[in-house]
Amino acid sequence: MIYLDNNATTAVDEKVLEEMLPYLKGEYANPSSMYDFAKKPAAAIRDARVKVRDFFGAKDEKEIFFTSCGSESANMAIRGVLNCNKEKRHIITTKVEHPCVLNTYKYFEKQGYEVDYIGVNAYGELEVEELKSKLRKDTALVSVMYANNETGVIHPVEEIAEYVKSKSPETRVFVDGVQAAGKIPMDVKNTKIDLMGISGHKFHAPKGIGALYMKPDVRITSLIAGGHQERGLRAGTENVPYIVGMGKAAELSLDALKYEGTEVKRLRDKLEAGILKNVFNARLNTSVSGRVPNTSNIGFEYVEGELILLHLSDLGICASSGSACTSGSLEPSHVLRAMGIPFTALHGSIRFSLSRFTKESDIDYVIEKMPAIMDKLTSISPFQEELQALRQRKQH
Repeated sequence: MIYLDNNATTAVDEKVLEEMLPYLKGEYANPSSMYDFAKKPAAAIRDARVKVRDFFGAKDEKEIFFTSCGSESANMAIRGVLNCNKEKRHIITTKVEHPCVLNTYKYFEKQGYEVDYIGVNAYGELEVEELKSKLRKDTALVSVMYANNETGVIHPVEEIAEYVKSKSPETRVFVDGVQAAGKIPMDVKNTKIDLMGISGHKFHAPKGIGALYMKPDVRITSLIAGGHQERGLRAGTENVPYIVGMGKAAELSLDALKYEGTEVKRLRDKLEAGILKNVFNARLNTSVSGRVPNTSNIGFEYVEGELILLHLSDLGICASSGSACTSGSLEPSHVLRAMGIPFTALHGSIRFSLSRFTKESDIDYVIEKMPAIMDKLTSISPFQEELQALRQRKQH
């Protein structure tokens, strides 16, 4: 199997699993208990919180709150901020956010909030000036993802936060950092960002663990009522093994950032170059620069994406047509539609996302197999005249 869908989820690092195992076996005590048996799990949580603090580039481990996933982190931040600022009824976000963010704002629109959705250009880059023009006195929250899950495009969240705070200090800035975590350096302590959410399974921790960074002066309501855990903001007995796993994954990913930015990027660029050279109806849907190093989104014109994925799967290659959270939908990607990707490529766009475990031979195999897949699929496409014209243009 060749796995190139790491933006959907990643393999759990063996070192992460090793770190978790004691807390799945012998060290199973509830960390909130008073007896000595609970001291090691409690200490393990404190240690993991420090590692995740360093991963975010935060000042204090008290700024880190453990959650179950990126979606919970986003909901905890968004709902918590809006519940504490009920007199402000305006929100700014983007058209290309993850469904966990967009669907939350759709809910608040039904509650009477006004939401401005900021567009992107043809390369998926955010229209920053449009965002700035929408800021108002009653803006409670500005919400922008760090890196897009489908295209990998990095948005200037630090610049946006700086501008928002200079014009409206009380407006909160939330960043969905799920697809940036473990791929590019983060240093939240030197930014004006108020809250940022991440998900462990995007950087080789297990599914079921996430984290929310929150500046000390931010007030939010709890999403889950109950006990004292996570300083009263996220009730429920701590998931010790998974928190430990996330801490270890954060530590390993921090150490691997240079590799991500060089070797993973090199393999991603090699994949793109090989496909674009050898497949006549392929087009890169984003700009060459300004992306996280592992992500590529390639459109194959006049061919259905589902057919491409099925043929790739038959060869043991895992890729995606977009967000895993919308994979059951027949609608084309809302991200690519916002970019204005031509209809000819919209339904045939495939996301390839690598990790530090991707091998050179994996990339060589995909480059080798793609031309035959596309020859077969273009031969049965109903758009033969258009494909012929496209082939001739490519040849010239």
